[in-house]
Amino acid sequence: MMRSIYIVGIEGAGTSALATLYHKIGYDVSGSDTGDRFYASVLEKEGIAVETTFSADHVPVDVDLVVYSTAFPSNVEVSRARELGLRVLSYPEAVGELTKETMSLLVTGTHGKTTTSAMLAEALRSAGKDPSAIIGSRVRAWSGNALAGSGNMFVLEADEYQDKLSHYSPFSAILTSVDWDHPDFFPDVETYQETFRRFVKRIPMHGALVYSADSASVLSVATEAKCHKISYGFDGAADVRIVSRETVGAVETGPEGIRQRFGIETEDGSLGIFSLRLPGKHNAQNATAVIALAAFLRVDMEAVRESLSTFVGTSRRSEYIGIYKGIPVYDDYAHHPEELRATISAFRDAYPDKRIVAVFHPHTFTRTAALLSEFSQSFDDADRVIVLDIYGSARETAGGVSSADLVRGINRYVRDKAEYVPTIPEVISVLRASLEEGDLLVTFGAGDVWKVAEGVVRDGDGSNVERTS
Repeated sequence: MMRSIYIVGIEGAGTSALATLYHKIGYDVSGSDTGDRFYASVLEKEGIAVETTFSADHVPVDVDLVVYSTAFPSNVEVSRARELGLRVLSYPEAVGELTKETMSLLVTGTHGKTTTSAMLAEALRSAGKDPSAIIGSRVRAWSGNALAGSGNMFVLEADEYQDKLSHYSPFSAILTSVDWDHPDFFPDVETYQETFRRFVKRIPMHGALVYSADSASVLSVATEAKCHKISYGFDGAADVRIVSRETVGAVETGPEGIRQRFGIETEDGSLGIFSLRLPGKHNAQNATAVIALAAFLRVDMEAVRESLSTFVGTSRRSEYIGIYKGIPVYDDYAHHPEELRATISAFRDAYPDKRIVAVFHPHTFTRTAALLSEFSQSFDDADRVIVLDIYGSARETAGGVSSADLVRGINRYVRDKAEYVPTIPEVISVLRASLEEGDLLVTFGAGDVWKVAEGVVRDGDGSNVERTS
């Protein structure tokens, strides 16, 4: 029996969740990382020891398994583990082993994976299914990003990057969206879509693909599936349809109480009204995907309804950070043009009379270059945009595009709407000097732009901020 596991790059969204799951089911887990420590508190809560540098000396010579983040394939610790003859698996290979041992319910797609998978796990938990789960962000109700349940269901947020999907064995899956992304790995739209096509083909006949009826690209991919298929969304032909929706905005409820209600119908009749404490049409779609899969699994629908009504979200997804001089401040992970459009639109829906100030931290040079035109047109519902220097991440340090290029693109459509402010401390300083009554501040990006929101609210420069919630 495997007793000890060492994880290289342990503080990533997925690896920290995997570490937590391993620890909860009884393994001795440790690891290393050199990142921004966003998930440090999750690991500390579990008592998981983390080295904050990479060194060959850190690798235990008697560990049963070494797992490495795909962000660090040539890491010195990975090389040392192989020299020692230890068993070494990448993160998707390790997770793939877990999917083979359970009834695996995978949530994939370009957008909405985190929220949808967290909603699904919470619904199953509410219905007494006691699932296990790996989610790519902290689920606020768990104060962590993993569950280790005694039931046979395993909910996985399944990332498509680097074709991780090829390692997973799904019983059923939700496919939220297929909008070209990760151009550093997928050179064109066809290559990107093909990874999803191969994935849905592997869902077994007795499983189900739950897919968005509101996206032409998703519909194209779904035709490849041979399993039972269930469509969902606003489209009138969807199997599980959103037939009404209303938002109770923040003016009535306060910044932590935004709520929407939506009605659901199926070919068998109405499922009634569902309530959600998250803004935006996209979150109504995410919740409807969960309703559709829960119905297929014959999960008690009243338990699902109650779970969705009390679901308070995950970190960095329309997350309320606090108030600065009467100004609500939120943070969001959106880093793709479609995500930006949907999320800013959701805030406009919830705050129709506010001036929306959006701070955007572009994530990776390749994505920014490939989607520059789309990014330039993503801020229609924002009133003011501040763009930081591009966050290159572990896999990129430079590229043939700059944030100044994006600012010029935005201002081509609305003059002087966007400004370039290079660093987090500078942005915090600019915001604290210029935010006015009636503003709403939202920070966007997959890097460490959350430090801007925290810095504005907590009166700091963002340099030594650690997330603890």
